[in-house]
Amino acid sequence: MSGQFAIETHTLTKQFGAQTAVNGLDLDVPTGAVFGFLGPNGSGKTTTIRMLLGLAAASSGTAAVLGRPMPRELDAVLPRVGALVEGPAFYPFLSGRDNLLRLDSADPHAPRASRKARVGQALERVGLSPAASKKVKAYSLGMKQRLGLANALLRPRELMVLDEPTNGLDPQGTREVRNLIRSLAAGGTTVFVSSHLLAEVEQICTHAAIMRAGSLVAQGTLAQLRGEGKRTATVLTPDAGAAKSVLARLGLVPDAGIDGEGVADTGFDSTVTAALPADHLVPEAIVAALVADGVRVRGFSVDTGSLEDRFVALTGEGFDVAQ
Repeated sequence: MSGQFAIETHTLTKQFGAQTAVNGLDLDVPTGAVFGFLGPNGSGKTTTIRMLLGLAAASSGTAAVLGRPMPRELDAVLPRVGALVEGPAFYPFLSGRDNLLRLDSADPHAPRASRKARVGQALERVGLSPAASKKVKAYSLGMKQRLGLANALLRPRELMVLDEPTNGLDPQGTREVRNLIRSLAAGGTTVFVSSHLLAEVEQICTHAAIMRAGSLVAQGTLAQLRGEGKRTATVLTPDAGAAKSVLARLGLVPDAGIDGEGVADTGFDSTVTAALPADHLVPEAIVAALVADGVRVRGFSVDTGSLEDRFVALTGEGFDVAQ
């Protein structure tokens, strides 16, 4: 297993009877990355996380976390990993602070002398200091999620594994968690985030993987994933018909769009779009050809595609799905 990867799997598979939840997963999470683990409901994300953390046994294949084979070296790995998986569970009649103190005392690697100070710092980092003395039974879902994050932050971690970390949070809480993840990454921690919220993934992640029906369908940097999607050239012009003719002559096939094929020029601005292959003309050459033919170009842009476009193309599903 290579030290350049914080998480590395080879043909990792999990079966429940005749059902295959995770199928031959080859996952590479670079050390120091903020890695988005994406997929619709039932795609195998949480099952994968459970196998990585030793909470479920793989049917076949191998997994390594921080360079150590799992679950064989579980005791050596888990003290170096913070995790929030499938929603936190706490003692409802204890306060947030007392829950963290109790959890920390159960960790044989946690230094006793600094326990209270570390609990206080963790609560402050997630914005729960004002509610530290309140019983958890009175916490909202978002507050419980914050407390789960605080528990994962009680000690410095080389890897953070977060399953839907913004679940139940309001917009302000979501921004705070986003900033927290950025600060962890800036401090050298690898962050592995399972999420269905595309906007969050695109704002905080450097790399991502996309799952579908238990199988990995794409992985890489965000730029690579976007770049593998469809590129589209868009022309804003009052000469729509002439623009389409020029694009067709250049080997680009104009979309029908709102203007229809062969639309007559009306004098009003219209948009003309065409698929742009990755190895095709540079945008400047397209604009030059349009102008040379007398097309009045009021605007021109190249859409390189979005992560959402790529996700939908690979999974056939919209992104904002329940987990």
